[in-house]
Amino acid sequence: MLDHILLLYGIQPADCKIEPFGDGLINHTWKVSLKNEAYILQQVNHNIFKSPATIDQNLSRLKAYLNAHYPLYLFVGPLPSVTGPTLVQTDDGYFRLFPFISNSHSVNVLTEKEEAFEAAKQFGKFSRLLSDFKVEELGITLPDFHNLSLRYQQFLHACENAAAERKIKAANGISFILENRDIVTTFERLVKDEEIPLRVIHHDTKISNVLFDNDNKGICVIDLDTVMPGYFISDVGDMMRTYLSAASEEEVDFDKIEIRKDFYTAVRNGYLQEMDGVLTTQEKAYFNYAGKFIIFMQAIRFLTDYLENDVYYRRKYEDHNLNRGLNQITLLKKFQEIEHDLKTMTN
Repeated sequence: MLDHILLLYGIQPADCKIEPFGDGLINHTWKVSLKNEAYILQQVNHNIFKSPATIDQNLSRLKAYLNAHYPLYLFVGPLPSVTGPTLVQTDDGYFRLFPFISNSHSVNVLTEKEEAFEAAKQFGKFSRLLSDFKVEELGITLPDFHNLSLRYQQFLHACENAAAERKIKAANGISFILENRDIVTTFERLVKDEEIPLRVIHHDTKISNVLFDNDNKGICVIDLDTVMPGYFISDVGDMMRTYLSAASEEEVDFDKIEIRKDFYTAVRNGYLQEMDGVLTTQEKAYFNYAGKFIIFMQAIRFLTDYLENDVYYRRKYEDHNLNRGLNQITLLKKFQEIEHDLKTMTN
């Protein structure tokens, strides 16, 4: 299969080494190594991304804009095939080829606050450079991806229709979600606020989506399939969700879940170093809410999937998605406990 794809990009299979690359859960990715250069070959998961062409068009428009206005910025976009298109479709699916950036690396587990600062700076820089881009020119690659109102309604529907045994097991989590409905109300107020504009947002700010140089300084952001119109709280909130605790969403010993205040400071300082002059005063007022927004939504999504018999997220054991949901609820409780301290730190 891959030999045929490589030929479409002018690469002779006999001249290269192909090996699986990265630990992404959605797309299939390989590193293609030749004598003097290397590439990243990727098969788009069109079961998740229903319109790969929309992603391709988005990347093309962003690349053209950045090349015209910020030509020194490293935008890791797909390369053209021998016939011109950057996205190729075969009987095996949709594929694209990216340059492999030499002297760079990514981080899978965040351990240093300096890495958090560099990552936040890079995600902020990405949105800053594109702050004058006409956001309406971007297509939606994942409809309602961060629509908290919809996620909450899906959760309520799941509660009504779940098996009794699962509702009993998830009872404490369900109660917590219902008791914190105000987080949804705040989101609904935010999206109606004319002082909160739609921006070009990455929407997936995990640490592995940043490239670092040999000195561990951020170079650029990668994995751009989720780039689309959105609100700044999506990127900031996702960094808080995934950077602030050393324990991941897979941790079942909830006592290990703690908020690292110095990592919060790193995220805030890194992001605002780029975006402070871009965000409106009203946006800045929602900075800490961003953490609650994303953590709450992810807790809802895990619990909803558990109540619907695990139809979306892969599970490795019976109560996997229930534990993921309770993990995120614990993280949110920890965040709420120090929310006043975080406000004091930023005033």
